[in-house]
Amino acid sequence: MARIGGVDLPNNKRTEIALRYIYGIGPTLATKILKNTNIDPNIRAKDITEEQTSKINKEIVELNIPTEGELKRIVHQNIRRLQEIKCFRGARHKNGLPVRGQRTRSNARTRKGKRKTVGGIRKKAAAKT
Repeated sequence: MARIGGVDLPNNKRTEIALRYIYGIGPTLATKILKNTNIDPNIRAKDITEEQTSKINKEIVELNIPTEGELKRIVHQNIRRLQEIKCFRGARHKNGLPVRGQRTRSNARTRKGKRKTVGGIRKKAAAKT
């Protein structure tokens, strides 16, 4: 099993797909890394040699790409900065609401959590009046 950037890559996936399991590496970056290291993107992750693994690690360092823990730390610091300066986006993060302008009246269940009934007004009673 290949281990790159502190992540065990899935064995039966193509190398190009397996690299995407590293937080911070997407489709374009995975293709670019493999092209720069002259590794065939169609070989399986279990067939990668130690030499190829070290080439990939070296390329990630050379491209100066933040991945895994470093990238998560940067994102968390950005969110914390928004909260500290008390901007609108920071307040939305703090309250667990959607940050990018999505509607919350009927959607946003993922961010808001399970429904909480407020008041005692039923919809049918409100509709009659």
